[in-house]
Amino acid sequence: MLDFEWHPGMSLKQTQKSIASLHARARDAGVGPVLEISTKSPDPLGVSLSAFNLKIRTKKYGQVFSVEMAYQSSKIFEHGGPYKDLLSMSSQEAKRDPRLKESGRLTGFSFFNLDFPLVPRTYFYDWLYINALRQSDEAAREVCNFEAFSDIVFNPAKSVNCQGFSAALFVALQRNDLISEDLADPQYFLDVVGTAYKANSNRQEAQRSFI
Repeated sequence: MLDFEWHPGMSLKQTQKSIASLHARARDAGVGPVLEISTKSPDPLGVSLSAFNLKIRTKKYGQVFSVEMAYQSSKIFEHGGPYKDLLSMSSQEAKRDPRLKESGRLTGFSFFNLDFPLVPRTYFYDWLYINALRQSDEAAREVCNFEAFSDIVFNPAKSVNCQGFSAALFVALQRNDLISEDLADPQYFLDVVGTAYKANSNRQEAQRSFI
């Protein structure tokens, strides 16, 4: 873990100061280059790779929507969902739809007749993100020029999924020649990335032991 100077404030300028501070500390630790992946990123590539902007195209129907829209519209709750009408909204509107907080406990995901469990915790999100990135040839090439990724708005106390982790997982798969259309199959995807999930889970447990 890296300590860095946090610049309080909600403005883009303040957030990018925090990003610069984090990346400087990473360089000092011998880690880099680092790409910030969020709508706050100072790098256009990082902005385009935000789940709010990265697009996924369905093979059968040719529909196109952001990873965020796909993720939110696939949630199944105790008392409702999936809310497929979220696919016709913007990424911001989909994420803020009140039904996502009023429908009870999250029980799983369903994306165009493909069902996903809640565990591994980031399985469905990573599957969406990596398959979306796989469809974007230029971005897929450029992202592999980086050695690490940050997501300044990610808060592990409030969120499970991290764009930076998904991007890092993509790069790891690419460098091991494991990026292919076969990853569109959920079970094949899980078989390939299962080791990474186990390692990440062990690392999180180790970090919690120091808190």
